Amino acid sequence: MLAMKKLSIVIPAFNEAATLRQLVEKLLTINYGVDYEVLIVDDHSSDQTHAIAKALSLEPSKHVKIFRNEINQGKGYSIQKGFERATGDMVIVQDADSEYDPCDIPQMLQPILRGEADMVFGSRFLKKWHPSGMAYPNMIANRLLTVITNGLFGTRLTDVYSCYKLIPLTLLKENPIQRNGFESEAEILANVLRKKLRVCETPISYHGRTAQEGKKIKARDFFMAIEVLLKNRN
Repeated sequence: MLAMKKLSIVIPAFNEAATLRQLVEKLLTINYGVDYEVLIVDDHSSDQTHAIAKALSLEPSKHVKIFRNEINQGKGYSIQKGFERATGDMVIVQDADSEYDPCDIPQMLQPILRGEADMVFGSRFLKKWHPSGMAYPNMIANRLLTVITNGLFGTRLTDVYSCYKLIPLTLLKENPIQRNGFESEAEILANVLRKKLRVCETPISYHGRTAQEGKKIKARDFFMAIEVLLKNRN
């Protein structure tokens, strides 16, 4: 059983100047019950994302670390870079937009701290059948991916493509991400579910944004996720 002492929060960011400061300032106000660090990986943004991240890293809390890719590499690459530099016992990825509420993280930590689970996934569908702001096609895609994943890995999860997953850092370092795009989420999922560890879900809030507001995921990412799940199921 993991004796958790520190949480690493990895933020992959690409052109998120509009939301990054508010998000990180909120992360710094939350009582997680354990020590923590916030690692911002700027994927060579063309807006003020890097300048904002740099300013946040200079604040007195000293919880924030920043890294910048020399060229734009993709979300998966940025997440892997964060994993490589993290020093916590458990890791969670936090999207730089405002879709996921970091106030849900302390609740997710509780099953880990009580020794009841090895991993905790946040589920957007435990609170609402149709989460706020989630486009109907995206909801159908998420539910289909969950059904496919449960069939492949023998799980009974409700929301496998949620960004919020608390995972032991050692497990992620043993299984580096090979994919650079959004399909890296499916790769992480397959890598950890193959281990047959104890996983539970907790309800989380969700406020989806539109493509006009900066949402980057596309329809092709659905099919790429299925391909990755199939290739990595064993």
